[in-house]
Amino acid sequence: MARRSIAKETEAVRQRLGARPIVLVGLMGAGKTSVGRRLAEKLGIPFVDADHEIEAAAGKSIKDIFAEHGEAYFREGERRVIQRLIGNGAQVLATGGGAYMNEDTRARIRQHGISVWLKASLPVLMKRVAKRQDRPLLQNGDPETVMRNLMDKRYPVYGLADVTVESRDVQHGQMVNDVIRALAQWDGWDRQTHG
Repeated sequence: MARRSIAKETEAVRQRLGARPIVLVGLMGAGKTSVGRRLAEKLGIPFVDADHEIEAAAGKSIKDIFAEHGEAYFREGERRVIQRLIGNGAQVLATGGGAYMNEDTRARIRQHGISVWLKASLPVLMKRVAKRQDRPLLQNGDPETVMRNLMDKRYPVYGLADVTVESRDVQHGQMVNDVIRALAQWDGWDRQTHG
């Protein structure tokens, strides 16, 4: 029964989505890329990783952009890239952790897409980010302290997202189903003014 239900919910989300992107927001390690890729596949729409697009546009890694130009320069490039990507129709767009902090970016996402916050606890985030060394914001200071400070600063803003889904340590397929169920139950489909 549950399998048939998720199939119906998936189809309902696909039809309601139209030409709008689903924009995943949240901290590094929340699962935006891994869950996003599978969500896009399940919905039959493209997956786009904003960080990869930023690196392609700059011709260098995000770590190198931070090192050579600083965070402010990176954030401005990120804003421009996301603004361009949001106009590309139905897709799942995974954004970097700081992207949603930009007021213009939030407004554009709200106008043209549907934001989904993958909300993760500190232990889940630390377990996931410990596996990678390419997180510029975690290079200075104690990573857990940095992450806790980012949570304090960003979670109230992430809370403005259209839909919030708890990012848990479960199989990616389960997380995808959680996102689809949350979107299927979202009552804001009609408020979208896109174009």
